[in-house]
Amino acid sequence: MNIRVLNWMVWATLVSLSGGCGGPSIKKTTHLAPQSKPVVLDATRDELLDKYNEIARGVKSVNATVDLKPIAGSKYSGVIEEYHEVKAFLLAQRPAQIRVIGQAPVVGTTIFDMTSDGDTFRVYIPSKTKFLVGSVAAERNSNKPIENLRPHHLLDALLWSEVRKEESVLFEEFNDETARYYVLTVLRGGYRTEILRKVWFDRSDLLVSRLQTFGPKGILLSDVHVSDWQPVLGDQEHAAFTTSGAVNAFPRQIRIERPHDDYRLDLQIIKLALNENLPADRFKLEQPSGAELVRVGDSAEEKPPGGRPQ
Repeated sequence: MNIRVLNWMVWATLVSLSGGCGGPSIKKTTHLAPQSKPVVLDATRDELLDKYNEIARGVKSVNATVDLKPIAGSKYSGVIEEYHEVKAFLLAQRPAQIRVIGQAPVVGTTIFDMTSDGDTFRVYIPSKTKFLVGSVAAERNSNKPIENLRPHHLLDALLWSEVRKEESVLFEEFNDETARYYVLTVLRGGYRTEILRKVWFDRSDLLVSRLQTFGPKGILLSDVHVSDWQPVLGDQEHAAFTTSGAVNAFPRQIRIERPHDDYRLDLQIIKLALNENLPADRFKLEQPSGAELVRVGDSAEEKPPGGRPQ
């Protein structure tokens, strides 16, 4: 009998709280118009892998004119420096060649000229008459974040690495207040399994929206956000093809974050051509006459005054 009374009291309380007896309501219902409901598409792990690899295999080279804006520092370092937007001419070609020439707005004078072949990077800064040369593998962070900018840091954002069949790939959903995503996590094998990279797909269109690259011990090396996917236009000579068809779209907005290098690059692609035949000499950068040669990574160059190597 006591249990029946208790159940009745609980039911009466819930009815009262929900407004059934004229009391205050604890629930508010909002009905969205059908056209305002977000689109959420479904896909399988294999379907997403195919979409990603189609672009990774299909884009062999990139020839682009971009607006480039560097931002150095962060709230964690305590100082944020925003640099003026520059116009840049960018060439990238597999396996790992890239060249970026930055020019000042209006006057068109060269601010920097950078190249990398996957092993060695070269950077010429005319205003300082310095010519920097170093190994891509060198791990060195300058106390001036903008000096950490390297040409090969742009490669992962433009020429994606294919996910091979033998690589282990995890598949998950991720939801937040703004959107819903699928995430493919590619694992690095060996003695200890670690995350190699993550590929994010926006479920509103199933397009890649984010690419994260990780180093040993889970270090986040690069966090790339891509958006504003637009059709790839051009004639037959400059069209981009894969084994299964054309690469019919490419992102026009790219944000590259390098947390351990403490800088960010915002790129807006103004003009784009994919899979042109780019001669090797377009990636060559020789030391200009009168420029000081600086070998980045040499022990003397890495030591701060009176201190130990960084």
